[in-house]
Amino acid sequence: MFFPTSHAWTHDETLAEHLERRGVSRRDFLKFCGQISVMLGLSEALTPRVVEALQSVRRPSVVWLQLQECTGCVESVLRSADPTIGDLVLDLVSLDYQHTLMAAAGDAAEAALQASMEENYGEYILLVTGSVPLEEDGIYLTIGGRTGLEILEEAAAGAAAVIGIGACAHFGSVQAARPNPTGAVGIAEIVRDKPVVTIAGCPPIADVVTATVVHYLTFGRLPDTDGEGRPLFAYGARIHDQCPRRAHFDAGQYVERFDDEGARRGWCLYRVGCKGPATFSPCPILQWNDHTDWPIGAGHPCLGCTERFFWDTMTPFYGRLPNVAGFGVERTADTIGAALAVGSAAGVAAHAIATGVSRARERRKGAPLPVVPNPGTGPAPGTPDSGKEGSDG
Repeated sequence: MFFPTSHAWTHDETLAEHLERRGVSRRDFLKFCGQISVMLGLSEALTPRVVEALQSVRRPSVVWLQLQECTGCVESVLRSADPTIGDLVLDLVSLDYQHTLMAAAGDAAEAALQASMEENYGEYILLVTGSVPLEEDGIYLTIGGRTGLEILEEAAAGAAAVIGIGACAHFGSVQAARPNPTGAVGIAEIVRDKPVVTIAGCPPIADVVTATVVHYLTFGRLPDTDGEGRPLFAYGARIHDQCPRRAHFDAGQYVERFDDEGARRGWCLYRVGCKGPATFSPCPILQWNDHTDWPIGAGHPCLGCTERFFWDTMTPFYGRLPNVAGFGVERTADTIGAALAVGSAAGVAAHAIATGVSRARERRKGAPLPVVPNPGTGPAPGTPDSGKEGSDG
C-alpha cells in the first residue's frame, strides 16, 4: 500500500493527472471504477459517471479524527487489500490530519488540523472513529487540552460531509455498554446539522469506507442510509440471508459444541450463539484480508457488532437467539404430514367450536335457527320448495 506522503498531490492536479504521474494505467483505473460501481449497487450504465467524476476531482481534503476508541478501526482500514483505503483514501485524497498516521505530533499536529479546516472550510470530508464522552463535561477524553466534544463540534462545523467509522462512532460501542460511566455516545448524537453516514462494525470493513468516499466524490452526496445511518448498499441485508451456512440452518444441521462433528462439517452456528439472523452487514460478501475470510467462515459465530448497543443486546455472545423461525428440509415426510394433520384437526375443532358458539347466541336471542340442506338430498322438509321433485315439478 501507499502511505499518505508517498505520492503527494501537486497544486490543482486532477486525480487523472495524479494517477498518470504515478504510473497507474487507464485499464487499472477503469477496473477499479467498475468494482466500486458493483459494490455500490450501481447499474453498469452508471460506471462512466463514476469514471468521469473521479478522474476530474481535485485534491479532496480529508480530516480524520480519533476520539474515544481503541484504534482497532484504523488498524482494520489500514490492513485492507489494494486498491482500497491505502491507495484511495490515504493517497489519492489529501489526508491532512490523522494523528496516528501523520509524522507530526503535539503542537505541529494541531496546527496542521487548524490549517486544513481553515483552507478547506465547507469542502473537506470529515472521518471520525471513536465515541464522544459527555459525562463530567467530557473530561474523559482530551486532546491538546480540549475535549473530544469540542474538537468534533469544531471539525463538523466546516465539513461538507461526515463519515463515522466503527461501532464507537456509531453508538459508543463498549464504552456505551451498561453502565456507560463516561456517558459515551455516537457522533450522530452530536452532529445534527450535517449529513452523517456510519460505517458500522467492530471493526468495520475498509472497502465500505472506500466505496462511501467514492460515492460522495461521484455524486456530491453521501449514499442512502437505513434507519441507523448505515449505507444501504452495504447494510441492506442480514448476514443470515447471505450466509454460506444458511442451507445447514434450513436443514436443521447445527453446531452444538465448537469441537463436535457439526463444527468440523461447517454446519450452522446458530445454537452456539450466532447473531447473524439479527445482524445487517456485508461481511459474507466483502470479508477481510483480501476477501479471504470472515468470522463465520473461520468457525466463529457472528456477534452482531454492526448493530446498535450489541454489547448489551447480543450478550451472552455464545447464547442462542430466541424465536428464529426455520424449517428443517430434512425432516421426514411422516413428521411433516403428522404436523399438518394436527393442524387440520385443530382447524376443524376451532370451526366446530365457533359454530356452536354462534348457535348458542342465536338460541339466546330466540331467533329460529337456519336450516342447512343436506347436500344431495334436496331441500329440507318444511321449506317452501319441499315436495318438488325437480325444477320442472
